[in-house]
Amino acid sequence: MLQDCIIVGGGIAGLQAAIQLGRYSAYDVLVVDAGEGRSTLCRCYHNILGWPEGISGEELRTRGRQQAESTGVRFARDRIVTAARTATGTILLEGEAGRRYEAYTMLLATGVSDRIPEIPGLVPLLGSSVYICPDCDGYEIEGKLTVLMGAGDAGAGMALLLAERTNRLTYVNHESSRVSPELLEQIRLAGITYIERAITEIRPAAEGQIEQVVLSDGTVLPAERGFIAFGGNQVHSELAGQLGAALSDNGHVESDSRSKLTSVDNVWAAGDIALHAEQVTVAMGEGSIAAIWINKALRGQKEKLDQLKSNNDGIIRTT
Repeated sequence: MLQDCIIVGGGIAGLQAAIQLGRYSAYDVLVVDAGEGRSTLCRCYHNILGWPEGISGEELRTRGRQQAESTGVRFARDRIVTAARTATGTILLEGEAGRRYEAYTMLLATGVSDRIPEIPGLVPLLGSSVYICPDCDGYEIEGKLTVLMGAGDAGAGMALLLAERTNRLTYVNHESSRVSPELLEQIRLAGITYIERAITEIRPAAEGQIEQVVLSDGTVLPAERGFIAFGGNQVHSELAGQLGAALSDNGHVESDSRSKLTSVDNVWAAGDIALHAEQVTVAMGEGSIAAIWINKALRGQKEKLDQLKSNNDGIIRTT
């Protein structure tokens, strides 16, 4: 079945786009989601309008899916691994088990995966007392005893940012990766404690609340808050690359600042996969913007789309 639009990625940007497109009551919209991503890990977002007490990523995703489904949007659990143009100009997608999908327009909202080492006790604290984004959650460490867990220059750069929020900061270089002499000197001048040692465990005081960071030599660091910055995050822009979309030097997908359209016709990008401030609220806005412009494109090309649908015989002809 030829879809009017397929949204690849059921995180915050993808869900907001699905809700917007569904509310036009005019299109066959399918969200294909692998069930992963940053929003599945965050225990509590505190910077969203109307949620001063915070809301988890999983709760947002659950509510967003229900809201989108109420407008007629459908969902499929799959991981899309290939994308190509067909002879008729539509977009052919294939999942990891071989299932194929076809769409006239597509929104890529596949996001970014943070590099998070397997440190016991870390993941259950993400978003509740251990954070990733200084723009989102720098506020949460104001004046707090904070341990930054990271690696090399990526961690050092984050430490200098966080030092603007608290003067009670320790940077643990978990992998003992090289830090440039210039950054080390800046860390010293900023009064940041610097340790090169592996972290073996993070201990909570209560559910969601960090209390101690345990190092490989048995040292126990008390902590009220934590941050991570290991570098090497993965941008999931592979599908965009297969379709020939322009990518930035850091692997993010380039798109028009007004419409979120990529350099490829009928392919949009929104959320952390795109070039933007990586915040949940920004992802929401980009999802809505992309959906509005997808609607414009579908309305403007309705005659061609109707003809493609009428001629669709279940046989997908690739170029």
